[in-house]
Amino acid sequence: MLIRYGTDDAGRLVKKAVVYTKNEHLISNNDIDPDALQIITRLNDFGFTAYIVGGAVRDLIVGNKPKDFDIVTEATPSRIKKIFRNSRIIGRRFKLVHVVFGSKIFEVSTFRSNADGSVGNDFGSIEEDVLRRDFTMNALYYDPNQNQIIDYVGGFRDIKKRILRPVISIDRIFEEDPVRMLRAIKYSATTHAKMSHVLRHKIRASASLLSQVSPSRLTEELLKILNSPFAMEIVSEAIDTDLYIYLQPSATSMIYDNREFEKKYLESMKLLGDLNKSNPDERLGKKLVYFIRDFAQTLTNWPEEVLQKTSYTELYSKTWTECRNFVLPMNPMRRELEFAVRQILFDFGVRTQKNQKKKSIIQNASKASSSKATTGLGRL
Repeated sequence: MLIRYGTDDAGRLVKKAVVYTKNEHLISNNDIDPDALQIITRLNDFGFTAYIVGGAVRDLIVGNKPKDFDIVTEATPSRIKKIFRNSRIIGRRFKLVHVVFGSKIFEVSTFRSNADGSVGNDFGSIEEDVLRRDFTMNALYYDPNQNQIIDYVGGFRDIKKRILRPVISIDRIFEEDPVRMLRAIKYSATTHAKMSHVLRHKIRASASLLSQVSPSRLTEELLKILNSPFAMEIVSEAIDTDLYIYLQPSATSMIYDNREFEKKYLESMKLLGDLNKSNPDERLGKKLVYFIRDFAQTLTNWPEEVLQKTSYTELYSKTWTECRNFVLPMNPMRRELEFAVRQILFDFGVRTQKNQKKKSIIQNASKASSSKATTGLGRL
């Protein structure tokens, strides 16, 4: 373990950060996307410090596979854009750079100042940038070329002790950005980190702040749950902290009214998590099935609908409308929700005329094959 020193306002030498070496953090660069490594190396070649930051570092430490590798640097967006021709500047107030490698997008940001709090939009130093990050376990900087983790806030120790601790004052962390409450339960679920009673109480007391968040941001957070191997654990935490009613109000209402529905719903979330572990790249429509199947089951007596051969078009239209309203405020791509509804109807035994005809052909072919086999045996 090394120490990074700096000076205070009086010019005195003070300890700024702890630096963990490879034999302490055990991160292997083989687990990091080579294009992310290339971005950092190229920034270094142009004289700029650069680090992998945030969730990717946390996941690498606990042994989870990172989905994204965010990078932070002292280089400004315009300078980054000049270094990488395969990049574009995004953002209105605080500009970021997306560096594109085929279908992969890497977000490269500049150190931000905390002069205006954790939501300011001015450039700053790494010492300021770290104080803007939400929780200590999400505030670690990894230098892959030096194989070092830079820790200003005790995040590495908190990960090892499985403690979820805010960097920003608890009096303003959620008021400045309510989505941080969702990140808190996600971090707790995915790293098995414990929240203090004070933090959990603050989340419950602040839950209503999520009503101010735009549907697009809530959709983004819900899609993260849909794609998480820990879907059940995250949803369970969201229910316990009174957040889920702002993410999925219809589902939460049914959960509060019916313990049996809650049991089935959480079991579906567990199956969703299992799917994400075994096949993380499965299409969104198949994952949405787990979000809406238990609700769709309650819409009608499906065996009776099948026996009565109710119009497929009518059943599909009504089911799609009900499921669309059920998942609000989440707004998934229409074709994926349509796929999920069709899959559910198929699972419930509802067939289109085309499917019924195909099933009949298969059954007749099977009978004919069986008949020929019997006749052949008789001759023998």
